[in-house]
Amino acid sequence: MIRNSRSNWGTISRAFHWILGIAIIGMIAYGWWMNHIPARADRLFYRSIHADIGYLVLLLTVIRLLWRGVNPTPAMPKDMPRWQSLVAQVNHWLLYGCTILVAMLGWAHSGAHTPSYASFFGLFNVPQFTSPDKAAANAYEDRHILFAYVLLALVVLHVAAAIWHHFVKRDQVALRMIRGTSS
Repeated sequence: MIRNSRSNWGTISRAFHWILGIAIIGMIAYGWWMNHIPARADRLFYRSIHADIGYLVLLLTVIRLLWRGVNPTPAMPKDMPRWQSLVAQVNHWLLYGCTILVAMLGWAHSGAHTPSYASFFGLFNVPQFTSPDKAAANAYEDRHILFAYVLLALVVLHVAAAIWHHFVKRDQVALRMIRGTSS
């Protein structure tokens, strides 16, 4: 089943979920590593790769939201308390919003940094919406890092909830995203 139904996630939604989930966790880990290695001559290369993948994460997140807009969202289990359903919805929207915010702050940093990280894997230059400015670049980078940690906290909450649903509640919520069906 390619599209979502009222009870299950479709193949495309599940693919977006896992590709973006792995990419976001990988980007946070890569960003942490990048900022904790000693200054090196090839540091721009590592930051450029991070920026390139960040542009892809932003694009995929926007496409995912468009796909979500034209597909039904599977219902939560009927026995789930209203507050849990509300927390799940808020966490999902915060995950989307924070992912976009982190990517946009990284993009802003790219344009403000000299040299910029505009080259997309050497294929073409991504248009930049900020101008070179060292102070602004530092401010964008600081906020990018701060909200990356906020995003990490939201991911941890999301994963913890999935584990809780699967191993404690045993209510099949996680299986819908793993294999597409709850049975």
